[in-house]
Amino acid sequence: MDLRKIKTLIDILEQSNLAEIEIKEGEESVRLSRMPKGTMPAQTVIPVAAPTHAEAPRVTAPAAPAPTAAASADKGLPPGHVVRSPMVGTYYASANPESPPFVKVGQQVKAGDTLGIIEAMKMFNQIEADQAGTVVAVLAVTGQPVEFDQPLFVIG
Repeated sequence: MDLRKIKTLIDILEQSNLAEIEIKEGEESVRLSRMPKGTMPAQTVIPVAAPTHAEAPRVTAPAAPAPTAAASADKGLPPGHVVRSPMVGTYYASANPESPPFVKVGQQVKAGDTLGIIEAMKMFNQIEADQAGTVVAVLAVTGQPVEFDQPLFVIG
């Protein structure tokens, strides 16, 4: 859906007494909702005062172990430069099921070479090598979901 159409929908929502608009065009859909002017959501009024103090330690506590968890996860990887997923999506090793994979273990790659594809929101995003070297490991499985910052390849 075009960004101009979405902005138009936002303008319509703001100018009307509607609390919500949902538009579907083919497989795409957009749902916009708002709170009527002068009202505040109950969730914001009640929990803001108490959880603010309780959540602060929880937010800082996981932040400290995160590098340790990432470091321990990287310990199981072969030595070399780790190429990580820049987004959440589905990983594909080739452009289509009949094509050979973009890269295999032992293959030489140059910076900018396509290593794989991640499909996110019906968009196919190429994962490119950010340095030259030899592919030491392919860690992702084609057709399987990947998370943000998940190790996908090791280049030595």
